[in-house]
Order: sequence, then C-alpha cells, then structure tokens
Amino acid sequence: MASYSGVDFYHFDRNLNDEERSVRETVRQFVENRFMPVVQEHFKAGTFPTELIPELGSLGLLGSSIKGPGCPGLSGTMYGIICEELERGDSGLRSFCSVQGSLVMWPIANFGTDEQKERWLPELAAGTKIGCFGLTEANHGSDPGGMETRAVRDGDHWILNGTKLWITNANMSDVAVVWARTEEGVRGFLVERSMPGFSTNKIHGKYSLRASDTGELVFDDVRVPESSRLPGAIGLKAPLNCLNQARYGIAWGVIGAAADCYDTALRYAGEREQFNKPIASFQLVQQKLVHMLTEITKAQGLCLQMGRLKDDGINPTPIVSLSKRNNVAMALECARTARDILGAAGITDEFSPGRHMANLESVITYEGTHDVHTLIVGAEITGIPAFR
Repeated sequence: MASYSGVDFYHFDRNLNDEERSVRETVRQFVENRFMPVVQEHFKAGTFPTELIPELGSLGLLGSSIKGPGCPGLSGTMYGIICEELERGDSGLRSFCSVQGSLVMWPIANFGTDEQKERWLPELAAGTKIGCFGLTEANHGSDPGGMETRAVRDGDHWILNGTKLWITNANMSDVAVVWARTEEGVRGFLVERSMPGFSTNKIHGKYSLRASDTGELVFDDVRVPESSRLPGAIGLKAPLNCLNQARYGIAWGVIGAAADCYDTALRYAGEREQFNKPIASFQLVQQKLVHMLTEITKAQGLCLQMGRLKDDGINPTPIVSLSKRNNVAMALECARTARDILGAAGITDEFSPGRHMANLESVITYEGTHDVHTLIVGAEITGIPAFR
C-alpha cells in the first residue's frame, strides 16, 4: 500500500513556501517511520514513547515557534503544519509537543526573566527537560478563575498548596508551570520536580489519550523561591494567553487526525467488496467520503488563514476559538464516519479511526470545551458575554 501523501483537494499546498513544505515532509517522515510502528503498543500499554523525545528535540519540534535561547523560532504557520502532521500519528504525540512548547516554553519566553529563559528554554527545546502546565483543578475546569491552589509569601519564598488534575506530561515532567491564587491575584510559578512537597500521581483507566502521560500534581507546603516566579504573568489573563497558543496548535492538529481517518476509509472502501463490488462504488459510501473531504478542506482553509494572520501579529482568542471549535468537532465526526465505513473492522486496533475517535473525545473537551468556545465567539460577535 502506498504511503500517506496528505489530503489537499483544494491545492492549499500551492500557498506554502519551500521551507514550509520541507518542514511538513520532515515531520511526516518522522511520524511514518518512527512513531507509527510503536503507537499501537503504547496505546495498549497506556504509555508515551519517551524514547522518541530526544529525536523530537533534534528535529526542532519542541517549541518550534518559540523565540528564545536554543529555540527554533519558526513561523506560526510552520508550527501549525507540524501539529497537523504530529496528530496524524496520534493526539497524544501532538499533545506532548503542544504542552512542551505552547504551555511551558511560551510562558517562560514571554513572562520569564532572562535567567529563567537561559536556564530552561535550551533544555526544553532539546527534550532533555520535560515540562507540564498546571491550571486545571478537579473542581475547576471551564472556570479556572475558581482555582483553589494557593501561594502565600514567606520572605523570599512562596508556600504553595493545592492540586491540579488532568495534567499532560505530569509524571515525566522536570518542571511544572503552576498557576496559583495569591493575595496579589493569580500568579505563575516554575515548580521543579526536586522541590520537597511536590509529587505527581498517574491517572489510570483512560479510554482516551492512552499514548499520553496524564496525571495529578500535588503541592504540600512546597517552598518555591521568588526567583522561580514568572514576573510577567499577572492575573488570570496570563494562563489564558498560554491556552490561546495551545488551542491554535489543536485547531491545526486535529486536521491531521481527520485526514488520517479519511485516508484510511478511502483506501478501505476501495479494497472491501460486498455484493461483488468495492463498497467505494456505493452511493452512500461516496456521500460519506465526500462529506469528510469537504469538512477537512474547509478546516484547512480556516487554519491556513489563521496561520497567516498569526504570522502578521493577528492572533485574537475568538479567531482561535472558532477554529478549535469547528475543527475538533469536524475531526470527531470524520473519525466516527470512518469507523462506520470500516464496519466491524473499525473497532479494532488494526485501523486508526477508532483510536482517533477515542482521543478526539478528549480533545473536544480539553483547553476549552466546544460550548465554551461557542460562547467566546458569541461574546465577540454580540458584545454580550453569556458565560453566566
């Protein structure tokens, strides 16, 4: 069977420059040759292929668009292209890179001191250090402003207490970007694995994002020095700005999952015979394939325009929210449709749509649920916030 060559019905490839195409091909080959052969075993085991992390770093895929010491500094569009190719492999792979770059390296690069940037960014970019992002709590998901984690000043230190839940990279992380309520408002801290009182717990029994490390962060009187506070992170707007960077990557990434589902279903429909003919010859199967292709093409147009805007310095939350909202729902629909075309084979791990379908049930919820992004866009177009 021929290798994956992408989905580009509207010739969007013509709008990419040579460097963007080169980056895409590099990531596509990495996913095809290094990740695809091991994803099934890691999905079954509920583990992330940590052996690939140094290679992700050497290829410049960790914090690819971050500008700072040791960072690749690629364009926003190239970061999006990278996310699309990574998530064609698995949402867990894109999530790892997304958290490392957008939620750990980005706040250090934008809110940190020069010393913090020099210490952390080169190693995070190389993959020799791993980070996670601690915002969500068990009782505060869509409403992060209700966070209960607290940090109290104690001389030149802060005493940190609380827990964070559903944290990607939690158990493998060397440093956590943690958001806590203080007497001065919400602030961000770099909490190191070695700090006494900081521990993590793995979340077991996941149906979704199994090839990903998900856990809980626990802080029990952790003494965090003032030098580990991110001085530029003031208020809840700071972590939400981080999330906007990550949601941008999600909107691109899920196109890869959808394209893989479409490509798998198209190939299967051409080979699977019923009533002495391939099922691709049946009108209803063609209708499903055409609908998938149409929705993928629309999502590609959204993201390419969003990427060009970002590279021009235009990256408002509502634009990202519309793309995240539309594209994740689209990808989940494509995964379900592909599973339908595959019939009973679609529920086995011989084919990817079932795995993508399970993963996307998480992606449609995390970093802003479908409904929350609906209200973000709604507030933008009406001028009336409807969150309460």
